[in-house]
Amino acid sequence: MASDHDLDDRPERPRDDGRRRDRHDRDERRHRSHRDEKRHRSRDRSDRHHRRRSRTPDSSSRRSHRRDEDADEDRHRRRRRSRDDKDSDRRRRRRDDNDDDDDDDEKRRKDSGRSVIKRNGPLPSQEASFAITNGEEPEKPKEKPNYGTTGLLAAASNSVTQADGTTIALKYHEPSEARKPSPRDQWTLFVFKDGDIVDTVNLSSRSCWLIGREMAVVDLPAEHPSISKQHAVIQFRYTEKRSEFGDKVGKVKPYLIDLESANGTRLNDEKVPESRYLELRDKDMVQFGQSTREYVIMLAPRD
Repeated sequence: MASDHDLDDRPERPRDDGRRRDRHDRDERRHRSHRDEKRHRSRDRSDRHHRRRSRTPDSSSRRSHRRDEDADEDRHRRRRRSRDDKDSDRRRRRRDDNDDDDDDDEKRRKDSGRSVIKRNGPLPSQEASFAITNGEEPEKPKEKPNYGTTGLLAAASNSVTQADGTTIALKYHEPSEARKPSPRDQWTLFVFKDGDIVDTVNLSSRSCWLIGREMAVVDLPAEHPSISKQHAVIQFRYTEKRSEFGDKVGKVKPYLIDLESANGTRLNDEKVPESRYLELRDKDMVQFGQSTREYVIMLAPRD
């Protein structure tokens, strides 16, 4: 037989079972909800991963195009920077050049106050050089006495006195550059008449040859009546020229000058201007007045 205590506990059993069921249901709901959340998360992750992997070729081309655009922009930026740097360098150089020019101008202005005196001729003495560097005028040297001939005395010195006492004034006198030709240069004058050699003159023996009809003063007589008394001159002169390297090269060469003759002088069948030197070259032909004689100048070849 059941006790009273057991009889009292019998009606309370269904309540405990209901509570247990509720708890179980709650747990199942929680578990389901937790499971659903996990599923949703896994789905989202798979979708994201699928999206990342499943990229269309259009999207890749767009990204590559964007990369190219970015690279082009970087290049343009670098070029602009380099151009700006070059422009700034040029501006700095111009400023520096302008500053240097200003300094040079200031130095020139300062130096213009004391101008250096330039002189030709021999080197000055030590005192004169110090005076020139300080911008002062050096002392002028004392004028030396001049014993040269002037006036009537000069005219008499350029004349020749004959045996009968009469004088003949010379129309020509040699310049300062007159020289005898070098022994290695043998200049010869051949005189032709009707194709035959009439005379031969060695021009290298002296520096000047006066040609004319005045036998008392000329060096090379010419008896034709159309030739003046002092007709022309063959003059050897020393001249200097600059070489292609800038060095001075001097040489003695023959020149022809007409002394304002009445019938003139011809060089290679062309009339020669009066009172003017013309260089004579190898195998040149000269004619005086109306004479038919031909004067050919030739240079002998060197051994």
